[in-house]
Amino acid sequence: MISPFIVNDRNLFLSRFPAAQVNRSLQAWDSADEYLINHIEEQGLINANTKVAIFNDAFGALTTNFCHSGSENAEVVCINDSYISSQGISYNIEQNSLDDSNITQLNSLDALPNDIDVILYKIPKSKAMLIEQLIQIKQSVSDNCIFIAADRAKEIHSATLKVFEKYLGTTKTSLAVKKARLVFCQFDCHINNKQVNHSPFPTVWTITHKSTNDSPSRELSVSNHANVYAREKLDIGARYFIENLPKVAANSKVIDLGCGNGVIGLTVLANQPEAHVQFIDESTMAIASAEQNIKTNLPESIENCQFILNDSLTDIEGGSVDLILCNPPFHQNTATTDHIAWQMFRDSHRVLKKGGELRIIGNRQLAYHIKLQRLFGNETLIASNNKFVTHSAIKK
Repeated sequence: MISPFIVNDRNLFLSRFPAAQVNRSLQAWDSADEYLINHIEEQGLINANTKVAIFNDAFGALTTNFCHSGSENAEVVCINDSYISSQGISYNIEQNSLDDSNITQLNSLDALPNDIDVILYKIPKSKAMLIEQLIQIKQSVSDNCIFIAADRAKEIHSATLKVFEKYLGTTKTSLAVKKARLVFCQFDCHINNKQVNHSPFPTVWTITHKSTNDSPSRELSVSNHANVYAREKLDIGARYFIENLPKVAANSKVIDLGCGNGVIGLTVLANQPEAHVQFIDESTMAIASAEQNIKTNLPESIENCQFILNDSLTDIEGGSVDLILCNPPFHQNTATTDHIAWQMFRDSHRVLKKGGELRIIGNRQLAYHIKLQRLFGNETLIASNNKFVTHSAIKK
């Protein structure tokens, strides 16, 4: 949806990204963005000499407001783990014909500059990501830095505020406006340095791999960065999917789509070392986790792997792959939506060779079999239990 975002007499037209998504009804900004921008304008917190860091700006509602007259000389660093968000920011800057010469985009694993004056922080859905970013911030910036976070009021709980208190310092909140709230933190130089200088991420845990041949079982070590799902153990969906993976022939070209920590592709390679696997995700931390897990467990297979930060299968050659394995997400940020699954299924149909297979897992109620039947003209139920279903579709 291209939605007009009007604050302080500025009229921007913002799109959720990717621009060609099926669900066009979702808005590209929220009242927390509006509240945060209005507050910094009213307080006069930013001028031409200010260096600003913006965290977790989903589609550029915050960043685009620094491409206007009056703040064009403020230096802005934009930090996201999401490739889609970074692409969305660039897209919305371009479609509004804005000058982005003062904007630098960083990913979540890049070092944070230590000369930041103001931090504008959209609170992430993941508590682990919140903790990791607050540790990074406390390690990097001056205690005089101004820190303002924003989110929907219903998402800011007392437990959330305790996390800010623990890792940054004295914390207070604003009144709610349009169901959004701001969080203000005063950095405390007396916070235990050991506490904030030792991140608990990435976490490392093990799974038992049961080979499909007669080889003995082996322990695999799984490393997870903060923003990767299932940080402490194999989630039940992935476990069920692993139990119902197809047998992969030598030299097959396989994609682990939305790979997360890469445990599905890792299992494929553990069973078939001569497979060629592309690990694809839109999260920087996911791709880093997947690559680390192959290097740790199957270093001899690393030459058969590619690790690609991407929006689904954009720019992947059509008709080039034998098998795609996917557990599609059914939300984007806080919005429940099926447009990402649609995009993954459409892209998979394009990328698969004739006779190639898309195999997916999903919650039963999502009814992915209807989409597969519509796109592929066929669908087979591989396995099901009370919670999950595994489907297969073949490109004819």
